[in-house]
Amino acid sequence: MSSQASKAVNGGLISHPDVILIGGGIMSATLGVMLKKLKPEMTIQIIEALPSVALESSHAWNNAGTGHAALCELNYTPQAADGSINISKAVKINEDFEKSKQFWAYLVEQGVIDEPGDFIRKVPHMSFVNGDDGCEFLRKRHEAMKGHHFFDEMEYSEDPAKISEWAPLLTAGRNGSGKVGVTHVDSGTDIDFGSLTKILINYLKGLDGVSLSTETSVRDLDQQPDGGWKVRVRRDGERSSEKLYAKFVFIGAGGGSLKLLQKSDIPEGKGFGGFPVSGQFLVCDNEELVEKHAAKVYGKAAVGAPPMSVPHLDTRVIDGKKSLLFGPYAGFSPKFLKSGSMFDLLSSVTVDNLGPMLAVGRDNMNLTEYLYQEVVNTHQDRMDMLRDFFPDAKNQEWRLVTAGQRVQIIKKDTEVGGKLQFGTEVVSSSDGSIAALLGASPGASTSVAIILEVLERCFAEEMKGWKDGVKSMVASYGESLAENKERYEEVRGRADKALGIA
Repeated sequence: MSSQASKAVNGGLISHPDVILIGGGIMSATLGVMLKKLKPEMTIQIIEALPSVALESSHAWNNAGTGHAALCELNYTPQAADGSINISKAVKINEDFEKSKQFWAYLVEQGVIDEPGDFIRKVPHMSFVNGDDGCEFLRKRHEAMKGHHFFDEMEYSEDPAKISEWAPLLTAGRNGSGKVGVTHVDSGTDIDFGSLTKILINYLKGLDGVSLSTETSVRDLDQQPDGGWKVRVRRDGERSSEKLYAKFVFIGAGGGSLKLLQKSDIPEGKGFGGFPVSGQFLVCDNEELVEKHAAKVYGKAAVGAPPMSVPHLDTRVIDGKKSLLFGPYAGFSPKFLKSGSMFDLLSSVTVDNLGPMLAVGRDNMNLTEYLYQEVVNTHQDRMDMLRDFFPDAKNQEWRLVTAGQRVQIIKKDTEVGGKLQFGTEVVSSSDGSIAALLGASPGASTSVAIILEVLERCFAEEMKGWKDGVKSMVASYGESLAENKERYEEVRGRADKALGIA
């Protein structure tokens, strides 16, 4: 179907697109660009509830901005009861992040992205621990990771002079009290996913057969006898809804995805629940301190804390301006989106997910206690946490900002009834006509690997003919960089050069 034939006269909405993308974030943007590169004649309707794209999870102030490559995130390398360190998850996340870099580099080479420095910058990644037990764990982690070519540039030190060279705020005011250890990887990155999303969406909007409708919410989804989907939408200020029809629907609406998945009523979406966790960061207003720090420094999560609450002292570049943030501090809000409703959590409870949600509540009392403590913490309490990293931190130089909402997945489990899942999960119908993304970190950093999974599940037949096209966009597609050091160095070198982070 041509874009001319499918354009409705109703303000830019395409009445019968091939694809509907719900949500104007990094996931929809990535899928949209890939599909148009693989099949240029495809028609796509993007639906966004807010006045602009990238205002929720993809917005720079609503996420950590870390290029998650498992270089510094200690929760990706769990320690077993025997003391050994499992790096398998770290290896997978690192390889998935490399796929994202390859795709972004391809877009630079194709002229889709003019200036990669608008969204990605080189910022060292560090892990930070204190005390004998912490240092022993970090040394073991370093030994386990350095043996793999993904992490062979990682350095470890307990020397205050060396640590001060890498991150002077970590040693300022410590005065030799307490043992600390760090790892350092020079090739880490800071990413403004909001800027990247806008670049990709602006590119899509300029293509024939693509339409973006903002301030438009999805009211219902119904599968039709032919396998396609009727999607009922309503634009802000309008009293009546409009109906769109598409062969494929993608739900990439961040925290809003769960409720939309429930509206689809597909069997694969049954039993999923969500637990919302809000985030806050301290932002430094002392420009001199901002300039002194140039790293993302991750510590260990508190007992009972979700992985998204791992504390970190971060250099950020947002809208071209350098900032220094510490957090996140978790909070509780029943909203599934920052702009959502106070009834989101309650209205998401169904007969299918009530059991798993109750089981998770029963088995995660430590999480409840952690969230309660976070909610009642004062500014002094938050500053005391910061001073574990930066002993010289002064209360008056830091202010609290509210970040985004994250909805942790609750999933049925045959043994315990329900489990709290971390990470991002693709949920798709058996016929491949609809897919939704649930969950959070590493999310945006591994967006390309996630979208490739969506393509493989939902466009299985087309992918047989698209393999060369996909490989032109993601050079290592179909290969294992984890098992081939030379190939890894080759494709990583090309990507880093194109992105200006070599």
